[in-house]
Amino acid sequence: MSDMPTIRIVAAVILNSQGHLLLVRKRGTEIFMQPGGKFEPGETSEQAIIRELNEELGFELEPGDFEFVGRFSAHAANEVDHMVDCDVHFTVVETEGVAAAEIEELMWIDPMKMDDVALAPLTAKVMRPYIMTMSAAMQNRSNM
Repeated sequence: MSDMPTIRIVAAVILNSQGHLLLVRKRGTEIFMQPGGKFEPGETSEQAIIRELNEELGFELEPGDFEFVGRFSAHAANEVDHMVDCDVHFTVVETEGVAAAEIEELMWIDPMKMDDVALAPLTAKVMRPYIMTMSAAMQNRSNM
C-alpha cells in the first residue's frame, strides 16, 4: 500500500447498448474519468453512486440497476500525490445525461477509440480491461 494520502470514492462504468462508455470532465480540469465522487457520511457504496449520478448527470437509478465490480486503487487524477480507493459499479443506460454540479463536459466514446483522450489513471490503467470486455459484449449483443 502507498504512503500517499488516500481519497475514498465511488465510480461507475456506464455503457449504452452500443457499448459506448460515458466519461466526464470536472470543471477546471483536463482529464476525463468515470462519473462518481466522494462518499457522504453513513452512505453505502450503492447509495453514494446513485446520489452522485443524479447530482452530476441527472440519472434516476435504483439499487437494482447496478452490478458491483470491485474495489480498486490508483493515483488520483486531479489531486497531486494522492491515491483513490474506489468502489466501482457497472450499469447500462439509454439516457444521454446532462452535465451538472461540478461536471463541465461529458462524452460517450467507443472504448476502442479513447487512446487520444486524457484519462484518469483509474480509467486508463485499472478499469480499461474490464471496460473493453463489457463494451465488446454490448456491441456483440447490438449486432445480433
